[in-house]
Amino acid sequence: MNVSRDLLILNSLIKMKFEKSLYFEKFSPKKLELDFGIYYLCTNFFVGELYESVHVDWTKVEELISELYAFYGENTKLAYISNRINDYSVDPQNWVKVDKHYDLLVASAIVAYNNSTYINASIEKNFTKMSIKRCLSLTEAIEWIESLEEFNTLQKVL
Repeated sequence: MNVSRDLLILNSLIKMKFEKSLYFEKFSPKKLELDFGIYYLCTNFFVGELYESVHVDWTKVEELISELYAFYGENTKLAYISNRINDYSVDPQNWVKVDKHYDLLVASAIVAYNNSTYINASIEKNFTKMSIKRCLSLTEAIEWIESLEEFNTLQKVL
């Protein structure tokens, strides 16, 4: 997918926080506030909005996964939406470690509001076997997650 520069510029002007979206009411998530960001825990997926200038290292990932297991249970399968409304960095090796140590995520969507975030998401895709979709809006990400076969299978099980 070739993302036009104009579309990314326009998109950067309309960053949508999950809590301000119509989806917040629809999914009625639990709000989880950690030192490095806010997470919204919905039934079969969660949305992360990390704070400006944070570096996401393995310690933060483990803290998040501990909280996810406490809320969902250890045998859960989830989808993850990274709503990148702020600029921060991610160690792409985190994806490798999550694949190796946890059987938690079935898919992920990364919402990119600027070109550098889109490029970073493209790089991160190479570090996991899991399906990661780069999206240009929160709506696109949620619709994609809801359409996944794995997600629909999860809903039938629950």
